[in-house]
Amino acid sequence: MKAAPEDQALLLDVQRFDNELTRIAHRTTALRKGTELAEVTGRIAALRAELQVATGQAEDAERELARLEADVATAEARVTRDTTLLQTAANAKNAAGLESELENLRRRIGELESAELETMERVEQLRARVGDVQASLAAADTEHQRLTEHRDDELAALADERASVEASRHAVASRVPDDLLALYERQRARYGFGASLLQGGVSTASGVALTPSDLASIRRAAEDDVVLCPDSDAILVRTYESGL
Repeated sequence: MKAAPEDQALLLDVQRFDNELTRIAHRTTALRKGTELAEVTGRIAALRAELQVATGQAEDAERELARLEADVATAEARVTRDTTLLQTAANAKNAAGLESELENLRRRIGELESAELETMERVEQLRARVGDVQASLAAADTEHQRLTEHRDDELAALADERASVEASRHAVASRVPDDLLALYERQRARYGFGASLLQGGVSTASGVALTPSDLASIRRAAEDDVVLCPDSDAILVRTYESGL
């Protein structure tokens, strides 16, 4: 294939723009995957599950406390009733029975009140745990929002940058002859690079110095010959920097 050297040189700009588009695409993919955001999302899910468990435990303890309080109130009401009956007991047998029941009730109230105090302490601990998890969850939600906004801002900036690079690429690519551009696109699709500058005997696409025999073959080619890099298979663009 033949192409004017200046047309071949345009491919270096096209390749540069394509490199930028590749970089933008990789950054966009990385942002959408969002490893840091995914970590925070996972932490939020774990905290929500923990909050559900902690809330359930606190509610169970509160129900137990309410039951104990009700039992204490019932026992105290019976003490009040039996005390009144004892004051008006007609015989010693009835009085003895009431005194025995009162003794049992007072012992039972003491046991219930001890259990009530223990349960109150447990409720306080569980509610404190609920508060801690809620605070952690709120902090994680804030962090998630911050990361999401930052990601969206970066994605928007990358979209603008991509549009600008694509416009610049189109402006340059439109000046390249169709057959030369088609070869560039084909080589880039196959090998990752469509054009490579030969600089000081080194192909910039591969970073490999060409062999003396390859350089000799390139020197024999006409200026308008389209030469492929023997290492990268990209179109090898020759300029004054090529060292030929």
